Amino acid sequence: MGCCESSFLTETHPEKHQTQQQQEPPKRTQSGLGAAPGSAAANGVPSFSEFSLADLKAATNNFSSDNIVSEGGEKAPNLVYKGRLQNRKWIAVKKFAKMAWPDPKQFAEEAWRVGKLRHRRLANLIGYCCDGDERLLVAEYMINDTLAKHLFHWENQTIEWAMRLRVASCIAEALDFCSNEGLPLYHDLNAYRVIFDENGDPRLSCFGLMKNSRDGKSYSTNLAYTPPEYLRNGRVTPESVIYSFGTVLLDLLSGKHIPPNHALDMIRGKNIILLMDSHLEGKFSTEEATVVVGLASQCLQYEPRERPSAKDLVSTLAPLQTKPDVPSYAMLGIPKYEEAPATPQRPLSPMGEACSRLDLTAIHQILVMNHYKDDEGTNELSFQEWTQQMRDMLEARKRGDQAFRDKDFKTAIDCYSQFIDVGTMVSPTVFARRSLCYLFCDQADASLADAMQAQIVNPEWPTAFYMQSVALAKLDMHKDAADMLNEATGLEEKRQRGVKGS
Repeated sequence: MGCCESSFLTETHPEKHQTQQQQEPPKRTQSGLGAAPGSAAANGVPSFSEFSLADLKAATNNFSSDNIVSEGGEKAPNLVYKGRLQNRKWIAVKKFAKMAWPDPKQFAEEAWRVGKLRHRRLANLIGYCCDGDERLLVAEYMINDTLAKHLFHWENQTIEWAMRLRVASCIAEALDFCSNEGLPLYHDLNAYRVIFDENGDPRLSCFGLMKNSRDGKSYSTNLAYTPPEYLRNGRVTPESVIYSFGTVLLDLLSGKHIPPNHALDMIRGKNIILLMDSHLEGKFSTEEATVVVGLASQCLQYEPRERPSAKDLVSTLAPLQTKPDVPSYAMLGIPKYEEAPATPQRPLSPMGEACSRLDLTAIHQILVMNHYKDDEGTNELSFQEWTQQMRDMLEARKRGDQAFRDKDFKTAIDCYSQFIDVGTMVSPTVFARRSLCYLFCDQADASLADAMQAQIVNPEWPTAFYMQSVALAKLDMHKDAADMLNEATGLEEKRQRGVKGS
């Protein structure tokens, strides 16, 4: 369990205690999402909640280096990982450096401030984790890379002019929204903070709405790109954010990350054509480019008070959108996102048939009949391990088996939980049986977690995959359920071929 409890709201904001029923944060669930079943989430975005460290370790394969999507460094010591939750949703997890936020309540409060925001132009924050000295943020995962990748490291085609204008307008909308919601400060805005969703639409990463540490620097980029006032006093202001937006406009104009002072010299010398990205091959409107260059120049003014507001950015860029009906993925030059078609189904065994029908009674009969034959080899115990605790544990499993046969599923859950919690023996069959019990008790999230545990214990066991398919179907994740059912059938066929060949 994390050390940040939801009570921090009443401790840090006693004036809100009278409305605690309305303000109480959602409870953590086994799926890692705080939204209660059937609760409304803005545009399909989950409600903000606290995750356990175990949730995030499982999602990121124990923070595997293979899952890193954003490298850190001396100036930006935090890593971002790609992960997948038990409900099959992809997430981005930002892992802060040790002791970056020593006070867990302060970190949690900052995370909740950002987590309340929901907007189509943001890669929204959906959760956080405090566990010991671990501090993590969890956001929606955007599958189509960063603006920096598409601008500076493109492979097939550069971003066309109309798409660059769309990016500028969308990020201006995001900044204006955050400002209107009382969060006008964005730390280290740059082309790496702009990311593209499955439709190719640009979003602003919510991670920049929190500093890398409580007392750390707000800018990790080269000093040449840092707002002048930040160099003077080390403070970020709303005007500093506008300056950084100006550097992003320069990136969009030039296709390069050029220092603002150099760009301003070119603008003053009216060398606008030299500033423009040569890879556009002249395919841009000079009038539109002149407007964007002028806006960039205003954003990069030395005196903060001379820079435009976020609302000014929106009003200037919105009229430049000339292809509103063309989807972003087409202008970005990426394939249209489509869910993969369901995997063709193989002939089903009796277990497969029962799972495809969601026939819990038939699944129950099969599990009772199979008993523990698939547990062979999963436990080898020494003589010393046959203690009284072991005998008590086996007695708990025996009571669980009796309750399972009698269809007393709540009692079976209690008894099997006693067996599992001791941890001396691991039994995929017990996990599968408790998974089915949870389904009978309408707890599909818990059922899926147990089915996944059964797979961890025995990775080639078809029953573990069959139970996952049923739990996923109960969670209305039918595409994933069909894929899992087909995978289970394939494993069962492989097992049968092995038996025939021996």
